[in-house]
Amino acid sequence: MTSNASPPLGSGPFSRTVVTVGNFDGVHLGHRAILSRVLARARELECQPVVLTFDPHPLKILNPQTQLRLLTTPAQKIELLKSVGLSVVVVPFSREFAAIPARKFVQDYFWERLKVREIVVGHDYRFGHKRQGNIELLKEMGQALGFTVQVVWAVEVDDAVVSSSLIRAMLRLGKVREANRLLGRDYGVIGQVVAGKGRGAKLLGVPTANLTPENDLLPASGIYAVWVQRDGNKLPGVANIGTCPTFDNQDLSLEVHLMDFEGDLYGERLQVDFVTRLREERRFQSIDDLAAQIRADVDAARQELKESSKFKVQGSK
Repeated sequence: MTSNASPPLGSGPFSRTVVTVGNFDGVHLGHRAILSRVLARARELECQPVVLTFDPHPLKILNPQTQLRLLTTPAQKIELLKSVGLSVVVVPFSREFAAIPARKFVQDYFWERLKVREIVVGHDYRFGHKRQGNIELLKEMGQALGFTVQVVWAVEVDDAVVSSSLIRAMLRLGKVREANRLLGRDYGVIGQVVAGKGRGAKLLGVPTANLTPENDLLPASGIYAVWVQRDGNKLPGVANIGTCPTFDNQDLSLEVHLMDFEGDLYGERLQVDFVTRLREERRFQSIDDLAAQIRADVDAARQELKESSKFKVQGSK
């Protein structure tokens, strides 16, 4: 038998809100269109803008065999949502929660707990037990209870609908520049610096930081121009994702060289923001050949990051 008890919302108390709800993995351009509408309507109605999201992702509970690889960690997602000016409510997702009927979800969460005055959702929004709730039900209950519903249509870039699944597919192919266009920012992977093989500085003359990624999804193996976020600063770098075939490694690793940096990074948590893929990973005939290629990669990454910075400055005007 399923309990009707609902987990506490936190982040309250709420008096008048404009709310949106969803998983928001990646907080991409399609999501941002919805969030922008929430903020605009909250200003117009003099309400608090709120986003309700879930942890873990529902598919990880209801369909774990899919092995969904999310674009953001829970902490990254919350930070991105808060950065645009919304209050964030995270509801623990479970099979018990998934069994809540659609009407009860609207009554308990939107109306009684969040004191909603308007709900903003995407055009394909479904919710409640077996996804039985839809926009028509929201509008019907809104008329009865006293809230309105706004629908935001999909965002397209280059004739493709922006979606988390499309961004995942691009990253798996190493197309980070294209993925970044849909995200509206550079794709970022957080990781802690751990001890590596000690080959970077000693054998190759290029010190690297070996990271243990916290994100589910890494871009395809290869060499990338990256920005590294450390202590509030963005440092230029070049990253390698792969197995280092020249050394016959087996395990996939993420290594980053920070340009023009000297110091100890062990134990630090860094965010690596991928800008563009420079080349595929490949085996070299000798360590000298590999070292020469790495120096060329560093030069190429420096130029790419310089051009990327110019583009962003021009685009911000």
